[in-house]
Amino acid sequence: MTKLTFDYIVVGGGSAGCVMANRLSENPDCKVLLIEAGSKDWHPYIHMPAGISKLVNINSLNWGYYTEPEAQLNNRKLYWPRGKVLGGSSSINAMCYCRGHKKDYDLWESSGNHGWSFKDVLPYFKKSENNHRIINEYHGNSGYLNVSDLKYHNPLSDVFLQACEESGYNITDDFNGSKQRGFGFYQVTQNNGSRNSSAQAYLSPVKSRDNLTIWTKSYCQKVLLEKNTAKGVEVIRSGKTQSVFASKEVILSGGALNSPQLLMLSGIGRTQDLSKHNIKTQHDLQGVGMNLQDHLDVCLVQSCNQKITYDTLCEIKAGMQYYLFKSGPGTSNAAEAGGFLKTDLNNEEWPDLQFHFVPAILDDHGRNRMKGNGYTLHMCYLRPESRGKLELASNNPHQPVKIYANYLTESNDWNYMKKGFEIQRQIFSASAFDELRDKEIFPGDDIQSEKQIEEFIRNKAETIYHPVGTCKMGNDELSVVDGKLRVHGIENLRVVDASIMPTLVSGNTNAPTIMIAEKISDEILSSV
Repeated sequence: MTKLTFDYIVVGGGSAGCVMANRLSENPDCKVLLIEAGSKDWHPYIHMPAGISKLVNINSLNWGYYTEPEAQLNNRKLYWPRGKVLGGSSSINAMCYCRGHKKDYDLWESSGNHGWSFKDVLPYFKKSENNHRIINEYHGNSGYLNVSDLKYHNPLSDVFLQACEESGYNITDDFNGSKQRGFGFYQVTQNNGSRNSSAQAYLSPVKSRDNLTIWTKSYCQKVLLEKNTAKGVEVIRSGKTQSVFASKEVILSGGALNSPQLLMLSGIGRTQDLSKHNIKTQHDLQGVGMNLQDHLDVCLVQSCNQKITYDTLCEIKAGMQYYLFKSGPGTSNAAEAGGFLKTDLNNEEWPDLQFHFVPAILDDHGRNRMKGNGYTLHMCYLRPESRGKLELASNNPHQPVKIYANYLTESNDWNYMKKGFEIQRQIFSASAFDELRDKEIFPGDDIQSEKQIEEFIRNKAETIYHPVGTCKMGNDELSVVDGKLRVHGIENLRVVDASIMPTLVSGNTNAPTIMIAEKISDEILSSV
């Protein structure tokens, strides 16, 4: 029986995987297979930006992970949604286009990752981008990924920016230009008011290529190894287990949770952990699943005395306006405005806090729908020192990996979270909100002491969906891949996704993940 063979197998059709599938199949001599565990991105709530409020409860599109009990957060198990669909988390996220700060990448370079300075990565950010408004040396205008201003925003977002200005913070119209700092409206990954996920941007235009095969609802169980060389993968497809082979490379793009899990299931990881689950070690690599980092977020929620928030939006009317005209509230990403600022805790010229403003009451990722009208300000500390890890729960590929985020285990992280909370209250107390402000919903006006605020953070802080670092790029004992994202000690195997980030970028992680895939696909094609 003839073996099913491709030149490249890309495992994971998310933010990075869609880019890899597109770019590698640009070479007509390269036969590419993209494998995605989730379904096609057919659901209408994916494409209507405001549908983000509904996506969190659609289990078929979401891996729906939970952490292990978090010691610093009153032993809560935190909900971690991740996209299980073509486009991955770019099909369910808030579409904010942020690259981070140039110092993030210069830090990667200075840590021993040659070729990853801001000067090196900027061309790939530009290559990926089709910015609809900004034309300058920091932006691209001919890439696959559409980046635009919001077609519609709630009037409260203007009030929020006025409050930021009253509080002494500058206003900007570009978080990805010469300076990151300031408050403004987020540019979004949208095209004519519709979500432009990695799948829509990179797969839809090229899915008919003869040399590109896309498998959905196909679950990769392990990488097939032979004498420390990746030969292919084992996949469950249509209820049957089959092996498929790669003549050149296997590329893992499953994200910060699934890529390290797949490595461990394949026998690549910490021998002491693999042996607990009767997995034979193929290559002892101590860093697999280690170095987990994420942005921890806390929401200040204020009641509004006017019915102008999205809480009382007529969903039928908004939906009709969107589907007929691609306009109105249906085009909103909810997190319309926000910003970056530097606190006095930080001696470097480098923003350390990020904010997202939502003109609605937001609690528990939107899963707890509350009555009334309100507005919400997210805040996260951008460069946490706390480090977590992943561990296998068993050798069953369908059992979720165990997540130990270890949030706030470093005291400095606490200092920034408390400082950020002060700034949240400062902004919401500005006179711009005077005619709109009602009582504070979370944490409540009676929460004032430092101890009370700490307890509020322990009870209410959540992820803002930026896990990275678990297949770290580098050359130290905890690194998993080299500067070209090749897995140490294994031939023909790379990891290309957010898991390779040695340190968390100062902002949202989708645009950097796409950049990483652009850079490495260029590296691969230039050596073919």
